[in-house]
Amino acid sequence: MRDRLARLLERAATRNTIMGVILVNAVLLGMETSDRLMAQAGDVIVSLDKLCLAIFVTEIGAKLIAYRFGFFRSGWNIFDFLIVGISLVPGAQTLSVLRALRILRLLRVISVAPRLRRVVEGFITALPGMGSVFLLMGMIFYIGAVMATKLFGDSFPDWFGTLGQSAYSLFQIMTLESWSMGIVRPVMEVYPYAWAFFVPFIMVTTFAVVNLLVGLIVNSMQDAHHEEDVQRTDAYRDEVLARLEAIEARLVAREDAPKPLSRDETARKIAYDRP
Repeated sequence: MRDRLARLLERAATRNTIMGVILVNAVLLGMETSDRLMAQAGDVIVSLDKLCLAIFVTEIGAKLIAYRFGFFRSGWNIFDFLIVGISLVPGAQTLSVLRALRILRLLRVISVAPRLRRVVEGFITALPGMGSVFLLMGMIFYIGAVMATKLFGDSFPDWFGTLGQSAYSLFQIMTLESWSMGIVRPVMEVYPYAWAFFVPFIMVTTFAVVNLLVGLIVNSMQDAHHEEDVQRTDAYRDEVLARLEAIEARLVAREDAPKPLSRDETARKIAYDRP
């Protein structure tokens, strides 16, 4: 029974059905934010939301029965378990924070869709390398914030009055959001040579460090795709070898089988066996 249940859960039709329920549930949760829709069909929306939750709970229960403790060996299963469990916490329907967290069910699409799962796995694989880049960026931001506070803090206390304000202003500059007309040009009206500080900062952070992060993520995703291709190739090779071994076994069995008698040998055998 467990094997049949596991095969049912692993079918593409089952995965597609669960994905459809996840998307429908996401739409329902979005509809709950509309006061007009809730006034017209609030009971129906809430009932459908509970039905979706019941389907998710049934799926998790079926997986626990089929896989038992092996269920928790997969990080994606644990992820699904936590996402669904948030909706079952007492008070989830009354506390606004827990009610808002129900939209996290949409993230279950990641665990159901293999392509999205590869993207997340590639991102997670890149985290160790990204940690070094974030450390480098933190050092650059700290140095820049100290310099900006000392250089421009007296004239522009709202932007560079403290270390935190300077760091936030530099973050805005790094994202290139209103950096020129909003911050740099007003500063240059008081400090004409301020460009000598801001331009190198943008070159280092926006065009060098950020692109380094993007390169790490892309490289990790390429490695994940390559690993998947290798696994698919190995599986195909194992299947071909298994088929060849089966063919070889049949040929050996056919060679070991007794050969049919010729016409003369059959006639002699009949004459010999006749009383």
